[in-house]
Amino acid sequence: MENHLERESLSTEQQNICSMDLDTQIISKILKIINDEDKRVAFAVENVLPEVEKVVNLTVEAIKNGGFVFYIGAGTSGRLGVLDAAECPPTFSAPLDMFQGIIAGGDKALKRSVEGAEDRAEEAIRDLQRFKVKAGDVIIGIASSSTTPYVLRALEYGISVGCKTAFLFCNPSPLIPVKVDVLIAIDVGQEVITGSTRMKSGTATKMVLNMISTATMVRLGKVYGNLMVDLRAVNDKLVDRGTRIITQLTSLSYEDSRELLKKANEEVKTAIVMHVHRCNHEHATRLLAEHDGFLRPILERMPDRN
Repeated sequence: MENHLERESLSTEQQNICSMDLDTQIISKILKIINDEDKRVAFAVENVLPEVEKVVNLTVEAIKNGGFVFYIGAGTSGRLGVLDAAECPPTFSAPLDMFQGIIAGGDKALKRSVEGAEDRAEEAIRDLQRFKVKAGDVIIGIASSSTTPYVLRALEYGISVGCKTAFLFCNPSPLIPVKVDVLIAIDVGQEVITGSTRMKSGTATKMVLNMISTATMVRLGKVYGNLMVDLRAVNDKLVDRGTRIITQLTSLSYEDSRELLKKANEEVKTAIVMHVHRCNHEHATRLLAEHDGFLRPILERMPDRN
């Protein structure tokens, strides 16, 4: 493993000249410095879009073939992976296991730091085995520094069992060579607080994970235009949103759209098909299955009049 002198070469471990006197500044200046540095993150992410696209191609193909996507990381990186995976089911009605997040130290590490968890490389194998990772799945390792033993071992194991792999980190290049299908090296530069990768690195990581999951869901037919039509209305906010989507796409009144949503078992996409094709829930579900869940070709097809 790398020694401390090699770690010093990581940009995320170097001092940021723009915040060298941070402790002498008034609050407004501290906030301005942080905000100015955060503005650089989007441009850093823009530079890796070709690599992100490659990962999305991997995730879409894997899911279409019955595979799953696993984010794995430690600390902030792990928490962000768990967060992004957890938000996919309510947003896109995705199966709970389509995207899964694994964090070193387990669920208790979501709230509190588990000391040394990121250094216990072999636990990554046990965790992946517990999640039944197999050939055809995609493992996305996340480590801002690129050196986390837990993540590196997870990627090695994934490769050994036939997974597609990607490595997301926030330095120009990995300190330790890693053989994966896709490297996403986001050069965010130095952190405002030296080594505090929960800051710019965390922001960049969240942006890229959002891109991966969202673009994947779009390519799986869970979005129509920019509307989350695969939404399942499981709370008051989502009922309202789903009703408004139906109103927008059908020109029904809000009240009629709400009633239609109820008849469609709170499934927005199904409700829209039921209205356009004047059919029941079963027929609408069958139409969606025939078109792999994509709403657009169904709406463009002449409604059945039988």
